[in-house]
Amino acid sequence: QVQLVESGGGLVQAGGSLRLSCVASGRTFSSYAMGWFRQAPGKEREFVAAISWGGSNTYYADSVKGRFTISRDNAKNTVYLQMNSLKPEDTAVYCCGAQPRNWPYTLRADNYDYWGQGTQVTVSS
Repeated sequence: QVQLVESGGGLVQAGGSLRLSCVASGRTFSSYAMGWFRQAPGKEREFVAAISWGGSNTYYADSVKGRFTISRDNAKNTVYLQMNSLKPEDTAVYCCGAQPRNWPYTLRADNYDYWGQGTQVTVSS
């Protein structure tokens, strides 16, 4: 069983930055690939970024490539999402997920075994 808790969301102006964190319980964090997804009101959950078990491989949605960076610290059971140059269209609830298989399984939300409760990110214009 893995429990995930996100933090770091908030209100920021367009062009600003936020850093999201997702802390996992349990001692097997390094056995899970991690992903960040987001869901805006009235829209489906959308893939944002994913990272492999050891952190050597990362993947991004085209909409965030070059602006967002996913990373992980297995010693701290934490995955991060650094978000720069934020745009109003980045406004959403951001959730982290965990699952034991790497890419391309990390692309699809229905492949994930565990989810956090989400953190709200609001970008004002």
